Parts: sequence; C-alpha cells; structure tokens
Amino acid sequence: MKLEGMTTEARNEATKRIDQISTLDMVKLINQEDQKVAEAIQKELPNIAEAIDAATERYNKGGRLIYCGAGTSGRLGALDAIELTPTYGVLPERAFGILAGGKNAMFEAIEGAEDSKELAVEDLKRNQLTELDVIIAIAASGRTPYSLSAIEYGKSVGALTISVTCNEKSPMNQLATIGIAPIVGPEVITGSTRMKAGTAQKMVLNMLSTGIMIKIGNIYENLMINVQPTNEKLIERAINIVKEAAEVDMIQAKEYLNEAQLEVAPAIVMAKAKVDYKHANQLLAEHKGRISEILV
Repeated sequence: MKLEGMTTEARNEATKRIDQISTLDMVKLINQEDQKVAEAIQKELPNIAEAIDAATERYNKGGRLIYCGAGTSGRLGALDAIELTPTYGVLPERAFGILAGGKNAMFEAIEGAEDSKELAVEDLKRNQLTELDVIIAIAASGRTPYSLSAIEYGKSVGALTISVTCNEKSPMNQLATIGIAPIVGPEVITGSTRMKAGTAQKMVLNMLSTGIMIKIGNIYENLMINVQPTNEKLIERAINIVKEAAEVDMIQAKEYLNEAQLEVAPAIVMAKAKVDYKHANQLLAEHKGRISEILV
C-alpha cells in the first residue's frame, strides 16, 4: 500500500491556507477538523464492541493485553496499558506495551525501528506470546512493518489480533482478527498523524480497555472499584468511591476502607452486605469481582 493511496497522507483542501490566517482562525480550523474524529469512531462501534467481547474472553482465561506499535501509535498503546494499573489494579504483567525500538522509544524517536518485521517477532517471543493473549496492534497508516509483523506472528500462535488504524483497506486492518479503522480523513497538516489519527487511536483504546475492565468486573455501576490508593489524591478518591457506592458518609467510608486494608471492592461489599473483610473477599472471588451480582 503506497502513501498516495492513504487518506491519512492526502492533502486537506480546507487547511491549505492555514499558514496565512489569524491564530484564532487557525485553532478554529483545527477544532473543526477534530470534530470529525468522534463521527468516524461512531461508524466503528460494532467492531469495537466485538473486540471488547473477544478480548475479555481471552483475558478471563489468563491472557494478556499486549499493545504493539511504533512512534506516536506505540506510545499511545503503552500509555493505555500503563494506566490500567493505578486505575483498575491490573498487574503490569497482564497489560503492557511493546514499542519498536524498546523502552527508549517512549521518550525519543528511534529511527528505522518501525521498519523491522523481525524486531516485532523477537519482542513477542521474548514475552512468550501464547494463544490466550491479545495483540492490539496500532498504526495510523495500517502498514507499519513492526505492527503488521506483530499481527502476523500473533495469528501464527493463535493469539487474538486487533488492529487500530485509520486506513480501512490497510494490510493490518485486513489481516487482523478484528480490524478497527476510523477514517478521520486528511490531517490538518499533511501526514501529521499525531493529530486526528492519534486522537482517534486514543479514543478507540479508551473504549477498548474501559470496556474490558467493565466486563471483567473492575467497575461497579460507574465507579472504579479496584483503584490503587497509592497517593493522597487516590486515597481521597477511594474514600469517595466507597461513600458513593455504599451510600454512607465520609467517616464511615474511611472506616470501611481502612478495615478492608485500603481495598475499595471489599470495602463496598462489607458496607452493603454487612459482612467482614474475609467474607467480602470470598464473595468477590465467587462472583469474579462483580459486586452487582453479589448484591442482587
């Protein structure tokens, strides 16, 4: 697939004079283009939902969420994975990002790394990829060799492969088990896919990971019940979550949280079901963490 055939590389007729207009008109124009992103994602909702259900099934069997990409796309994947630990208590070994060029690529451009198909295979072999795992390969173009190779190798071992691109007919989108391709159109600055394409990828990843977390029981109603209270802000958030979920006052919420060893989910169950910490954990284990099922 050549660059001239990709919408992400086409020139945007609406922004050809962006270098000749006022600053206010410039940012208005960028904002107008950004509004197209949500519309593009709306068309991909069935594919996103399918990906959530399929990934949840693998994850519940012990599989991992492995984000693969290069440059901006790879960094967005790594960011999504990293945030799952403090937000939902996901162990880092259950969700992580692999970037072309290694960890240094998170902070600086590693030229040429994205062109290596062999590097992706080496990285996945090092992490002992299995058929239970989920590969989330990300690339705006949908043709990046590193990300494409991750899908190819993932399929060869039976892993679930999901592609997140912005070109519908790209090799990645056609090869992956489930392809997600919001078509955001030409960028404001030709080829600068960190803009609309990057925004679209971030929004899709938000939906994917949040949907999986809901499905596996890490959310009760719309509250994060496995948030890790590792600093003052998160401790306060944990207390507020217990307060809201259990319908108790702040003092009671803090007491329940302390009795539950700062674990939000058992604190809620203790307050709502009137059980002790040990019994609360037993109930959570029996119902796979789904508080709504415990309190039926």
